[in-house]
Amino acid sequence: MTNVPVFDGHNDFLLRLQKQPGNRDTIWLKGDGTGQLDLPRMQAGGFAGGFFAVWCPSPEHEGDSHYDDDWKNPPYDVPLPEALSLEYALPIAVAEIGHLMWMERTGTLSICRSVADIRQAMAEGRIAAILHMEGAEAIGTDLDALHVWHAAGLRSLGPVWSRPTAFGHGVPFRFPSSPDTGDGLTAAGKDLIRECNALKIMVDLSHLNEKGFNDVAAISDAPLVATHSNAHAVSPTARNLTDRQLRMIAESNGMVGLNYACSFLRPDGRQDTDTGFDVMLRHLDHLISILGEDRVGLGSDFDGAEIPAPLGDVAGLPRLIEALRAHGYGEALVEKLGYRNWLALLERTWGC
Repeated sequence: MTNVPVFDGHNDFLLRLQKQPGNRDTIWLKGDGTGQLDLPRMQAGGFAGGFFAVWCPSPEHEGDSHYDDDWKNPPYDVPLPEALSLEYALPIAVAEIGHLMWMERTGTLSICRSVADIRQAMAEGRIAAILHMEGAEAIGTDLDALHVWHAAGLRSLGPVWSRPTAFGHGVPFRFPSSPDTGDGLTAAGKDLIRECNALKIMVDLSHLNEKGFNDVAAISDAPLVATHSNAHAVSPTARNLTDRQLRMIAESNGMVGLNYACSFLRPDGRQDTDTGFDVMLRHLDHLISILGEDRVGLGSDFDGAEIPAPLGDVAGLPRLIEALRAHGYGEALVEKLGYRNWLALLERTWGC
């Protein structure tokens, strides 16, 4: 069977470039063998495009290596970093968006503002990139910067990463735990959701806690979307979605992208790459049982997570596609999971 193109819900590749800006030609165009993404491996794996996240690391937790021991030995409850100031986050966000624009200038990638743009990039062999912001620290509460980022191509935004922002509260890295871990959106956060709706910027729920999720559901007139989240019924970590949340997403005609992070896949919550495709399939089965076949996709978290060894990196995507087929998913469903559902969701959200 032919390889199925994959449109992916989340990656952190821009942070890799931000850490080594002088080496970006080698990292992106040639591939230096590090990380999980680069252009040659994307092309080899059938990675057609996806959401490229702008994310600002906390200065005291650069690299976040302090989490590793906790995640390998559940139960755990990792303290969250402090909120970032706008003044700190703004230049990092600008630099990361600059890296994505440089990637576009190489002729290998297109920053897409519509589904028509995505289809054209895929047809012409360029990576189709959606500019996404993971945590709105680079936006002030007056929301002026939101309009600047929208003009630069921003079409997807998560109000929080796990640490708090002026707009709301994320879930902690806690296992086992429900996502009901604190307060919901602030007044500024509710304004942010309304403005995203007005600008047709997709709102990503993947890091919001349960009360924040409920607030978005009550305010938003767009489909509810979690770009890189899994089923709490399979792995009871705070980051995963309960069946109640999944039903709300289904009722809104929204979507969930499967996160490949081992600690969010495994029932024991361990960050252990000795993890097979079987647990990924358990999550997909559960998600499909509630959301249906038209509202589930892939949301790897490439370059932001420890992922199952059988997958390895983006070049391993054909092995995942074959695992879907071997599991009994028909070709129509495999194509929906691979890319068709994301494109349909974006048409519903953006209207173009």
